[in-house]
Amino acid sequence: MAQRVDATNPQDRDAAIATAESAVKGGRLVVIPTDTVYGIGCDAFDNQAVEALLRAKHRGPDMPVPVLVGSWNTVQGLVRDYSFNMRRLVEAFWPGGLSVVVHQAPSLPWNLGDTRGTVMLRMPMHPVALELLDKTGPMAVSSANISGQPPATTVDMAMEQLGETVGVYVDGGEATIGEASTIVDLSSGKPRILREGATTAEKIGEVLGMSAAQLRGQI
Repeated sequence: MAQRVDATNPQDRDAAIATAESAVKGGRLVVIPTDTVYGIGCDAFDNQAVEALLRAKHRGPDMPVPVLVGSWNTVQGLVRDYSFNMRRLVEAFWPGGLSVVVHQAPSLPWNLGDTRGTVMLRMPMHPVALELLDKTGPMAVSSANISGQPPATTVDMAMEQLGETVGVYVDGGEATIGEASTIVDLSSGKPRILREGATTAEKIGEVLGMSAAQLRGQI
């Protein structure tokens, strides 16, 4: 039976995070708050849990699961190359609403779906998510909704869609941004925006020395 824990009260937060940590380390799915929208997640290196996550979202391996990290330093062990452009984006926008697609380190034993050797990484700007990630390490996390349905900005919205497929729901209040992260692909050499969201193309362009039109592939 799914368990709901409250992390909105500082006095209860440690206990809520401990419950979620136990679930993640036990191979179960959890729903957690982030700054953008709520996420459904699990241990990134638990391949059975990742398969369960995809099933919960009614999604196949053709739509791989992103990975959330709790610090800048964590990504260096997950990527093949920590490029100059990635470092600039990480330092400018993490934690925050920007995801980057890069080549993953070839030795990693995870199976996030049909990634073709890449991984999408983000560091969320939410204290509950960051505290949990600090305890669990990298988590495979996707938006807490059934594929094709609206993303959840509250824990109630997530529960309505995902029900008993999730072991623990962590209530962290309403998502502050309420919009999915912007995705920038750095895997092909030339930075390109795959999805526009919480971070504008103009702000990303300022950091990378490119125009928004260039990032969108319009010129």
